[in-house]
Amino acid sequence: MSLDDAAWREVRGEFPALARHVYLNAAAASPTPRVVRAAVDRFHAALEAEGDGPWDAWLAEREATRARVAAFVGAAPDEIAFVPNTSTGINLIVDLLADDGDVLSDTLEFPTVTLPWIHRGVRVDAVAPRADGHLDVDDLRAALEPRHATVLVSHVQFSNGCRQDLAALGQARGGRHLVVCGSQSTGAFAIDVQAGQITAFATAGHKWLCAGFGAGFAFMRRDLLARRPRVMGWFSTNDPFAFDNRHYSLLDSHARSELGCPPFGQIFALGAAVDFLAGIGRERIEARVLALNTYLTDGLDRIGVPTLSPRGAYRSAETLCVFPDPAHVVAHLAERGIHVSPKPQGIRVSTHFYNSAEDVDALVSALRDYRPA
Repeated sequence: MSLDDAAWREVRGEFPALARHVYLNAAAASPTPRVVRAAVDRFHAALEAEGDGPWDAWLAEREATRARVAAFVGAAPDEIAFVPNTSTGINLIVDLLADDGDVLSDTLEFPTVTLPWIHRGVRVDAVAPRADGHLDVDDLRAALEPRHATVLVSHVQFSNGCRQDLAALGQARGGRHLVVCGSQSTGAFAIDVQAGQITAFATAGHKWLCAGFGAGFAFMRRDLLARRPRVMGWFSTNDPFAFDNRHYSLLDSHARSELGCPPFGQIFALGAAVDFLAGIGRERIEARVLALNTYLTDGLDRIGVPTLSPRGAYRSAETLCVFPDPAHVVAHLAERGIHVSPKPQGIRVSTHFYNSAEDVDALVSALRDYRPA
């Protein structure tokens, strides 16, 4: 597989930021492609020129976007709600599942995955990863007890990049809910909520989806939408424009979680990003990010930089590199126009499909030249 053929150079050209930076930081936030800005500009140009004149057209475009987002993860449109971030999506999920019982998770998780459950008084037990950093499905299965109603994991861990086999987790859950955070995978790795037997799923849009901030979504399996939500707004009802402040009927769909007037700009940004990624092809993107990450770790091995991210079947597009002074390393790289994230153990490097072998070579060269303070 060529990492820098003409087709990938053309894709890379859709990201203006890459002409100015060696950007290896998708796990924090990605730059957006031109089509995302164009979608947002079209909305704001219409708003500027016509006020809410295109309201009905915007609502129709919102629903068309919902259908495309649903198809992107193997869901039905009525199972998708637009959310501004993963935290909002996880809280919507907790609203419906918190009373079912305890949760089994792991020690690698980002706080927004676990803390909303704990805040509601749910017991969250955590399985530790194995010595090489991977979270083993057999360890999760062995830790399950009858009191556990939910298995809660990230598809890819923010902490060390460990990637889980969602189909294997779906088989191991033993009839329990499977709740998945997709913020560090959606856009880089293919997700099928039906094939993975996923009960609920939430993701942000500003990382690997390349949709910008405020453009996330959440999936909730249709049968669970029969449960009564804890929160609602006037747009959660079947007839919001009846303006009845005494009586209402809730929407049957997950759209009921979009409580008020829609954030059209962010929704259209998400739609444009999903269309862009779908046009490239999810399998092509997944193969590329894995090839780039392998090229990265091979380079790091050559210069003797230790890493803490699991490889093999657990490899993702994130690599945690060990350095004793992360801030100093990040500053050293920033002086050379290379963007990564500091972590307690060192630096986190993210290789997305828009990166190139030259990006990786620039990083490896800069790290080879690095000298501790």
